[in-house]
Amino acid sequence: MNPVNLIIMIALISVLVLVHEWGHYIAARAFGVKVSKFGFGMPIGPVLFRTKRGDLEILVHACLLGGYVSFPEDEEDDKGVEQLPPDSNERFKNKKPWQQAIIVSAGVIMNVVFAFFLIVLAAAIFHKLPTGKSEVYINDLVKDGYAAKYMPGTFKKGDRILKINNLEITSVNELVFMIKNSRENDNKVDKNLLEKRLDELLKLNPKINKNEVIPQGTKITLPNKKTEDKLVVDKNVAIGLDKYDDSNEVELSEDEIKLRDEIKGRQTYVLTNDFYALGIASALADSYKPVDITILRDGKTIELKNIKVNSSGQLGILLSSKEIFTDTKDFKSIIVHSAKYMYRSTELMIYGLVQLITGKIPASEMHGIIAITKIGSDIIQYQGMLNGLLLTAIISIDLAIINLLPIPALDGGHLMFIIIEKIRRRPLDEKMVENISKTFFALLIALMILVLFNDIFALITKKF
Repeated sequence: MNPVNLIIMIALISVLVLVHEWGHYIAARAFGVKVSKFGFGMPIGPVLFRTKRGDLEILVHACLLGGYVSFPEDEEDDKGVEQLPPDSNERFKNKKPWQQAIIVSAGVIMNVVFAFFLIVLAAAIFHKLPTGKSEVYINDLVKDGYAAKYMPGTFKKGDRILKINNLEITSVNELVFMIKNSRENDNKVDKNLLEKRLDELLKLNPKINKNEVIPQGTKITLPNKKTEDKLVVDKNVAIGLDKYDDSNEVELSEDEIKLRDEIKGRQTYVLTNDFYALGIASALADSYKPVDITILRDGKTIELKNIKVNSSGQLGILLSSKEIFTDTKDFKSIIVHSAKYMYRSTELMIYGLVQLITGKIPASEMHGIIAITKIGSDIIQYQGMLNGLLLTAIISIDLAIINLLPIPALDGGHLMFIIIEKIRRRPLDEKMVENISKTFFALLIALMILVLFNDIFALITKKF
């Protein structure tokens, strides 16, 4: 890890926090609301730095995760804060609901504006933006590997892989996913395929009762070994946005795995253990998923049909990828493609958040500031400052989305209370709002601890 890149990434993330809180500050001052404190970090633990600029107190806390802007009414118990009369026009609560809403939303707005500024800056400096897609090539064949040994001449160095089972391949991860999940003898079988194999077995062995145990020593006739159905998944599954749904597959038992290996290539078999017909059908059904690969070779498209993947989920090919960029060499292309990049990134962030909320992405996959800093540092080191700026923009978009959630203690929660008060046409009980906010603040701290644990565990296990 390069310490310079690490410092750059920490600085970029710190700017995002300051930009967010600055949004709240300038909106509040624009509407004449007095701001008593501008804090960098969470008000937990010791204060590292404290200064005053007129009536505004500026603080830097030891817990650098986050920031805040507070008004005099938020500091009623703080004797160091000048209190305002209840009817003062400088109080946040005395402003019109639409003004309060703008002040609360200003941090999110600033994060969005700053994200777009960073994308435009990157496009203007480097004259290009990534499309989110890559060209995937065969860099070489593994010597004595599976492809070289069992499929000579099928693949060649320089082949570009276009599709697998009609799925457009735009990243190495998609290719690896498709190959790995099409491997031979993965110890899992599809329930529908299992029923087909069971029917075939019973037709060849009419004396077998599928609900009764077939005793050891029974000679059975085996149907011809067949391949499983080709793997067909949604693009979001292949790129890792959606979880691969294997709920329709069943795991083979140890006895079924052993039987699968023993009956391979046989037409008849004498059972060495007691088995139900379903267990034998499971052993018969576990084969491999054939793969159709479309490649581009010397300008010609070639279809490779029914490729078999070995049991380790490898083809024995070495891959390389070339990121696809769009040119941004004039003002119009910079603005247009920056807007497209931001729209695509926001869409992916919202989609990922929905997957997390619905449980399709496990909580163990949630990461925070440590992971972001480490990944960002690596991106700057290995992929350059272009991707470092774009990652910072994406983080800024993420901060905006998260803060807009209608959760008390976040900006979206405050906005929700303002809307409720507007609908009710009378203010909510301040004590109730305060207690709800404190409860959710505690929950957010617990969530931060979980995310921190995930980050540390990922670092220790070298996940990233």
